[in-house]
Amino acid sequence: MNEDVDERAGAALRAARAGATVAESRFRGDLEVERKGDKTDVVTEADRSAQRAAIEVLREGYPGDAVVGEEEDALKAVPDSGATWVVDPIDGTNNYVRGTRLWATSVAAVRDGEPVAAANVAPALGDTYAADGAGATRNGEALSVTDERDPEACTVCPTFWWAFDRRTEYASACREAVERFGDIRRVGSAQLTLSMVAAGELDGAFTNLYTNPWDTVAGVRLVRAAGGTVTDLHGERWRHDGEGLVVSNGHVHGELLAAARAIGGD
Repeated sequence: MNEDVDERAGAALRAARAGATVAESRFRGDLEVERKGDKTDVVTEADRSAQRAAIEVLREGYPGDAVVGEEEDALKAVPDSGATWVVDPIDGTNNYVRGTRLWATSVAAVRDGEPVAAANVAPALGDTYAADGAGATRNGEALSVTDERDPEACTVCPTFWWAFDRRTEYASACREAVERFGDIRRVGSAQLTLSMVAAGELDGAFTNLYTNPWDTVAGVRLVRAAGGTVTDLHGERWRHDGEGLVVSNGHVHGELLAAARAIGGD
């Protein structure tokens, strides 16, 4: 099993790098930006081309596996059984189209609904985050979540995007963060946010929202591999279809969970 995980970790990294190469080649270029729905939910041909490049790599080694992806005709939900790949060609497209470096190409390997390996490649930052059966790394160096136990010394991220009809929850999330913790960050890329928790750059992140698998699964694997804690809004082990997402170094998880639960006024 560990050998299979390591092989899949290698494939995830190759696929993420292939997608990232395509995306980086068009970064800060002349992009035609389309809106998928909300005014900040944008997509470009770079997203579609990067996803095709990543999936092509995966198909070479695993032609029969399911593929979940944000763009085009890939599946939109993770099957509960079997081998699956989850791809986000450009996580942080809003940053990408503005020329901001905070975006990543993400690929995760999933077995029976459980993430087992992952890669988040952020070429504009020069950072590659990866997780296999042994642990998590950034640019080949081992990662570990922080050891901070005092919430008032922590920096956390109220992550994901609350739609305009849920802006009171957005405001509540930020208020909970600033009242409970030392400082907050908003990154604009969920996968990078989770990678930063794994690397000890943040102490935790939280939301009360249901999330898309391409925005979360790889990062969740990274956090767990780096020794962190990941639960849903109810404090149960997080699944790709769970309500809410709370990630932390483990020591301040209770405070983050309380913050997430308070967003909707509970």
